[in-house]
Amino acid sequence: MKTLYLTLHFCGSILFGFSQTIELQDFGPDFSAPVEITNAGDSRLFIVEQAGIIKILNSDGTVNPTPFLNITAKVGSGGERGLLGLAFAPDYATTGRFYVNYTDNTSNSTPNTIIARYTVSTNPDIANDNETVILTINQPFSNHNGGKLAFGPDGFLYIGTGDGGGSGDQGDRAQNTSHLLGKLLRINVSGSTYSIPSSNPFSGSANGQNDPRPEIYAIGLRNPWKFSFDKTNGDLWVADVGQNAFEEINKVSRSGTPGDNYGWRCYEGNNHTFNLSGNCPSGFNETITPIAEYPHVGNQCSGSITGGYVYRGTKYPSFIGKYFYADYCTREIGILTYTGSSWSMATQTSNIVDSWISFGEDSNGEIYIANPSKVYKIIDPNLSTEENNLFNFKLYPNPSNSDVALHLPSKFDIVESISIFNIHSQKIKSFSKPNKQIINISTINYKSGLYFIEIHLSNSSKITKKLIVN
Repeated sequence: MKTLYLTLHFCGSILFGFSQTIELQDFGPDFSAPVEITNAGDSRLFIVEQAGIIKILNSDGTVNPTPFLNITAKVGSGGERGLLGLAFAPDYATTGRFYVNYTDNTSNSTPNTIIARYTVSTNPDIANDNETVILTINQPFSNHNGGKLAFGPDGFLYIGTGDGGGSGDQGDRAQNTSHLLGKLLRINVSGSTYSIPSSNPFSGSANGQNDPRPEIYAIGLRNPWKFSFDKTNGDLWVADVGQNAFEEINKVSRSGTPGDNYGWRCYEGNNHTFNLSGNCPSGFNETITPIAEYPHVGNQCSGSITGGYVYRGTKYPSFIGKYFYADYCTREIGILTYTGSSWSMATQTSNIVDSWISFGEDSNGEIYIANPSKVYKIIDPNLSTEENNLFNFKLYPNPSNSDVALHLPSKFDIVESISIFNIHSQKIKSFSKPNKQIINISTINYKSGLYFIEIHLSNSSKITKKLIVN
């Protein structure tokens, strides 16, 4: 497997953590253009097919014979149009409500984006057909429809919209607050229709034709494909597809500040001027600076980012805290790793090479990725929390308050090295070829939290255990 480390432009210095290898594990049968993968808080995955069908993928890799929802009669699909988003309400277990984002079939060139609510039937694997349209957005072109839906930590529904399409945002819609295009919208859907959160930046708008739209939460997006919230801290990650030079990844604490400006069409990437005419801010410092960017290389399809998730699962400790993304054009999968002061970026060509359309996250925080016909689970082939029966070491006490003893098996002479990593994959301590079976480690100066003890053996295998420091 080939791993490439690229030199990229960041806000701050570039630092690289230890090498991360991933593999893709086939999960389930073939699908038709799976553009979204999500969960409803249980063991099932919901696979959204672009044509307008939602299927249930069970934890054993089987797919239910009857779709969860089929709205192909309403959806206009093709190119960048289709059923693009799905989000289950935070109270889905009691209300049965979920929301979809699709382009309708009124026009192939200037469709409408529809945000609609559905409910589950008495059969938990089949939805009711009745639709409640929540919001309609007119599209001037067929592309740049965004499509992602997600509920934030605040319980509100976030909607990513593209700039309306064409090329270069010729209508200057992303910076125009009287348009819903090129925005991150935020609405409260807990009622029968929707209402505006009072902390939205234009919540008090008169909402006339030329007034700011109260649904707007942030502006300046070109085509956010996709965004997600970190399961642990609620941070918002937005991957915005670039025009012809740069792809960018944005991260803001929690959901950011109401009124955040992500910069397009004035800028793309990290302070690269695109078009400063029209409704631009006075400078780049008034926009959100991407935490990472990468340039297009070559002609034709030279870059188109697909945003993913921060890994918060439990099976692969070395993944924890890392952000996974991919590129549809270059067919690579990328990982952002926090180094303590900045984020390092690494891309690799995995064991499966294809155009990556979407990521997904199950209820346990494990991550999945989709190409035009398959869903794969992302795994770490070298590192898991499963016990190794041939070489099992003990940690005690665990959790630790001030000291921990690492008790190696009698054949400790096959140990090459012992390393301790924090949850940001930073190595904080290491030993080479220990000369005794019991090693005492002081943790009194460690911050409270989760750590990983990694042992490398002479046969090139690795064993890892979790250490909790109180």
